[in-house]
Amino acid sequence: MNISGKFLLRVAGTLTCIALTVAALLGAVNGITAEKIAAINEAKTAEAMSKVVPVEGVEFKEIDVADASVEAAVVYGTLVSMHEVYDQGDMIGYAVKFVAGGSQGNIEMVVGVDTTGAVMGVSVVDHAETSGIGTKVCNNETGMLDALEGMSMANGEITVNKGTNKIDGVSGATVSSKGVVKGVNGALAAVMAIA
Repeated sequence: MNISGKFLLRVAGTLTCIALTVAALLGAVNGITAEKIAAINEAKTAEAMSKVVPVEGVEFKEIDVADASVEAAVVYGTLVSMHEVYDQGDMIGYAVKFVAGGSQGNIEMVVGVDTTGAVMGVSVVDHAETSGIGTKVCNNETGMLDALEGMSMANGEITVNKGTNKIDGVSGATVSSKGVVKGVNGALAAVMAIA
C-alpha cells in the first residue's frame, strides 16, 4: 500500500488542529475553575488546621519557611507552609502543611506540633488513595491519625509496624500508612529545624 505525502500532511494537520482545540478548551476550563479550586483547598486547609490543635479559638500566623526547615523535611516530601499557633497570645505550637507520597499519589495534610515537638493532631486535606483501602487511613476510619497524637521524634523517626518509635499501620493500606507517617516525620523535622 502506497501512502501519499498529501495524505500524511492532511492527517497531521487534522491531528494538530484537534490537539490545539483541546488544549485551548482545557486552558479555558482551567481559567474558569482555578480560583474555585484554590478557594476550596484554602477552606479545607483552614478546617484541617483547626482540627490539629486541641484548643478552640486559637490564632494562626503564617511564617516564612526557613531553608533549614525545607532541607530537614525534603527527605519526607514537600513542606508547603508553616503557621505558628497562638492561644490567648501565647505560642503553643505550629500547624505544618505537608505533602507526602501515598500509594496512588500525594497525600496533602496538616500536622499540629506543640512546642515540645510532639504531634497535637493530623488532618488530611486531600489525597488520591484507593477507596476502601487507603481512605481508611486518610479519613481516620481506623483511628490511625488519632494514634499519632503525642508521638515525637525524641526516640527517632516514627515508623510503621516496626522499630522502637512505631505506630501500627492499617492492614492492606501499608503504603498509605507509611505516606501519612512520612508527612508527620517531615512536619516534625521542619519544626525541629527552627525550634
